[in-house]
Amino acid sequence: MIENFTFGRLCVVGDLLLDRYIFGSVNRISPEAPVPVLLHSRFSDVPGGTANVAVNAAALGSQVNLIGVVGEDQSGDMLLDILKPWSNVNLDGVVRDPNWTTITKTRVLSGNQQIVRIDEECIKPFSSDVTARIIAAAQAAIAESDVLVCSDYAKGVLSDEVLAAVIEAGRKKNIPIIVDPKRKSFVGYQGATLVTPNRAEMTQATGLSLRTEQEIERAAQKASEQFGGDVLLTRSEDGMTLWRKNGKMTHASVRKSEVSDVSGAGDTVLATVASVLSAGQPLETAIVIATTAAAISVSKLGTATVSRAELSQELRNEMHDAGKLVSIEEAQDIVQNWHHHGAQVVFTNGCFDLVHPGHISLIRAAAREGDKLIVALNTDSSVKRLKGDSRPIQDEIARATVVGALRDVDLVVLFDEDTPLEAIKALRPDVLVKGADYTESQVVGGDFVKQYNGRVALVDLIEGRSTSSLVKKAKDNIVK
Repeated sequence: MIENFTFGRLCVVGDLLLDRYIFGSVNRISPEAPVPVLLHSRFSDVPGGTANVAVNAAALGSQVNLIGVVGEDQSGDMLLDILKPWSNVNLDGVVRDPNWTTITKTRVLSGNQQIVRIDEECIKPFSSDVTARIIAAAQAAIAESDVLVCSDYAKGVLSDEVLAAVIEAGRKKNIPIIVDPKRKSFVGYQGATLVTPNRAEMTQATGLSLRTEQEIERAAQKASEQFGGDVLLTRSEDGMTLWRKNGKMTHASVRKSEVSDVSGAGDTVLATVASVLSAGQPLETAIVIATTAAAISVSKLGTATVSRAELSQELRNEMHDAGKLVSIEEAQDIVQNWHHHGAQVVFTNGCFDLVHPGHISLIRAAAREGDKLIVALNTDSSVKRLKGDSRPIQDEIARATVVGALRDVDLVVLFDEDTPLEAIKALRPDVLVKGADYTESQVVGGDFVKQYNGRVALVDLIEGRSTSSLVKKAKDNIVK
């Protein structure tokens, strides 16, 4: 699960904003004009824009080199002050420009209702000196980063010159380059690995409708042709759709949640995808985790971060199926979903005819090897071939019911062959567990699992505990 990921270092480049929230209550209309009167109670300043991407990545555990510009003004001081407590956000690449006004968005709220937003900004081109400082800081940060993130709010930092320089540096380092776009065309992002537009941004860039899956596929292909990479379309309540250059599409559905505020949800998605990629996970896993992170984000009021702990808990809540018996085909879909949620899947097997303390010890030890445990049971016909006509004592459904009721077991499957090799090949677990009475070379499926960097774990068993010994003891007692 995500709490076990080792996140790397991100270089996050883009427009730094200060988000200010003024809270109060409205109980009357002004006698001076037909406007509400807010009785002010408090205010809050939080990182916005690219700064919000940085702190969201930091909240998950990534190390972040932040690159951007703030003015030598009070808002710039405030933004830097609220970023300093984030010890894993390096601010050395933040350029201070006396000719720049730190962009500030002030939202006035009564309860959870936004009354008005006030923007303070004066957009103008940066001097050649400031541009050179941005590029130099980004290149230095990219040299020690695992992922490059370009968070474009169309406020000036990601100019053509800066974009070309940082993308070139990212390509030379051979790291993923992710862009959250704001341009009318994606041509300026040429060389990026992934662009993450929302519906409006995709429609604007391609001129195509996005009403059906076929239209989305056509638009994604057209968008990809503009910059040469993959496209992740964020679709609000409809989740996210990943379109790969090879034509493969993957959709991640969003869970239903109460929406308090969509501010910064795109930043959360961007930060989460980049962080998961920095941990060496596949993009399909990153988008599933990011979809869950976005759902948590919009349930919070204002621009907010999502911690690793709360994201991990929500991901666990989404992965039900505990203990139930399913077919191998159903299990394949469930395991794929678990993997996309970042879970390590463990597999063990046996007849489990009469569940005894030795079985319990094996299952508990297996469960500790990962996040989700599959127990594969021999079918009745398989047990008969292996143990003789007197076995099994309990039929396969009874055995599956008992094993599935154990709290450490997440899924039960049946296999009819003499060995579980075909089940292992179908489910591709991350960890294969057997008792320490085996050697690693004797474990069926061990070589197959190792081919894709899985592993074999041999766990200690309780000596003298077996179903065969229990059956023999029972027979001896009957004879007596």
